[in-house]
Amino acid sequence: MTEQVRTHKSGFVNITGNSNVGKSTLMNRLVGERISIITSKVQTTRHRILGIVNTEDMQIVYSDTPGVLRPNYKLQQSMLNYSESALGDADILLYVTDTVEKTDKNETFLQKVRQAECPVLLLVNKIDLIDQPALEQMVGEWHHMLPGAEIIPVSALMNFNIERVRQRIVELLPDSPPYFDKDALTDRPARFFVTEIIREKILLYYQREIPYAVEVVVEQFDELPDMIHVKTLIIVERETQKGIIIGHRGLALKKVGTMARKDMELFFGKKIFLEMFVKVEKDWRNRDNILKAFGYQLD
Repeated sequence: MTEQVRTHKSGFVNITGNSNVGKSTLMNRLVGERISIITSKVQTTRHRILGIVNTEDMQIVYSDTPGVLRPNYKLQQSMLNYSESALGDADILLYVTDTVEKTDKNETFLQKVRQAECPVLLLVNKIDLIDQPALEQMVGEWHHMLPGAEIIPVSALMNFNIERVRQRIVELLPDSPPYFDKDALTDRPARFFVTEIIREKILLYYQREIPYAVEVVVEQFDELPDMIHVKTLIIVERETQKGIIIGHRGLALKKVGTMARKDMELFFGKKIFLEMFVKVEKDWRNRDNILKAFGYQLD
């Protein structure tokens, strides 16, 4: 009697959509780990971040992307590049909307989604904020806007219908060997998560333009047996922003550092010795050489 050969499934599941619809919350639910930072502010996600789920016969490579926007400076153009690149290399596309935004928002990007050659799952998020008749009307509108998509109402925050999304992804996943090592959780190094944790705390702590003018750079990451020594630079565009980040007698920076250190200790499972300094780089969001040094995709 011949032994049946087991097939292996692998694929890229790319998550895209407008800002603030819950893409990062969804990503973390699907991966089962806190890969993407989450705040209520737009433009929280700046990079394309992979989260990898492995089983014996399957590998799902989830990709969280920045919210779709109309760019006003080169950093935002880089963010849009990440979002648009996700349309071209997906095996399965998750287009995330929510019960708040209009169905015709960002028609230019929707037209590109319609042209996607892979299966598209349209996830209507935040259904805990709407009643059933209004949801049914919205689903009908989305059927008209993206007729080729399969629509699944979800609440990423409440973990509602997320298992149904997982099951559908597994059904659609193509046969393929794994793309990454089977013990990989992400394609990003540890330093990246240091910068993201600090940036999340800055987004939560400061108001108005300040968080959007900030980048975080890790200058030193020394992992010792019982602790990790981290030295970081917070980059801003103006001296006035530097003063606000530091705060009176350094209290604001100390507060952010304490919040970030606690999250890092949970993430890495070790004590963290964190040093933070602030530096001015004028107009860094529009300077190609600096954006490339920070790891942004410009082409």
